[in-house]
Amino acid sequence: MPIYEYICDNCQAEFEKLVLNKQQEISCPQCASKKATIQLSVFSSATPGSSKSSTPSGGSGGCCGGGCGCN
Repeated sequence: MPIYEYICDNCQAEFEKLVLNKQQEISCPQCASKKATIQLSVFSSATPGSSKSSTPSGGSGGCCGGGCGCN
């Protein structure tokens, strides 16, 4: 069950919504408008040749501390 990010076409509020199916009606939690544009999540996109960001602790490994590339 994916969580989609939206921006309201009416008031520009950003919100997330758990979408069970594509026919599910969404509405803005601030102004109740039913017109919203789905946003591309930063976490779901990658560009070819992009560099990997460093770990928050400044370490050289991935989430497990090694060089396995899991980050």
